Amino acid sequence: MTEKRYNKLAKVISHRQEDLTVVLENIHDPHNVSAIFRSVESIGVDKVYLVYNTNKFPRIGKFSSASAKKWVKTEKFSTAEACFKVLREQGFKIYTTHLSEEVENVSLYDLDLTEKCAIVVGNEHAGVSDEAVQLSDKNFVIPMYGMIQSLNVSVSAAICVYEALRQREKKGMYRKEYTHEQILQKIEQITKK
Repeated sequence: MTEKRYNKLAKVISHRQEDLTVVLENIHDPHNVSAIFRSVESIGVDKVYLVYNTNKFPRIGKFSSASAKKWVKTEKFSTAEACFKVLREQGFKIYTTHLSEEVENVSLYDLDLTEKCAIVVGNEHAGVSDEAVQLSDKNFVIPMYGMIQSLNVSVSAAICVYEALRQREKKGMYRKEYTHEQILQKIEQITKK
């Protein structure tokens, strides 16, 4: 490995956010999935959780953003309950984004995304499932002031993770220090994919 490649990987590894994750629930459009992976990888999310029980995980082709999936770990579940159980065992708070007047909503900008947390985004047509909303710690909305009160799921995911990046940068959470041996171990893990 060249020194330039090592330095790039070491920098990326030092910015990884192992205590921030995103859950994709039944998102079926491969372009949306690829765009979400590109957004989460660009801010250093280490792992994405996939809940697929009404749709199959889409086949991601050779889109420009498809390569982002190579750099992000994934774990699949058939129910939100099973996924959330694993997340809670690891200490994650779970935040769903679902437009509903039937549940209490908070603004995205009122969440503390510097905590160990999972952001759940849902299907393009149905949104996050009722099961996921009921099992989450909080439901939030992205403030919107126009006539249209919805955004594309990949846009919503990008807004959410970039708000997390903003909060985490402000707290200095993107400056992790690893030894040379730890970096080599992490490089081996991510290049095995």
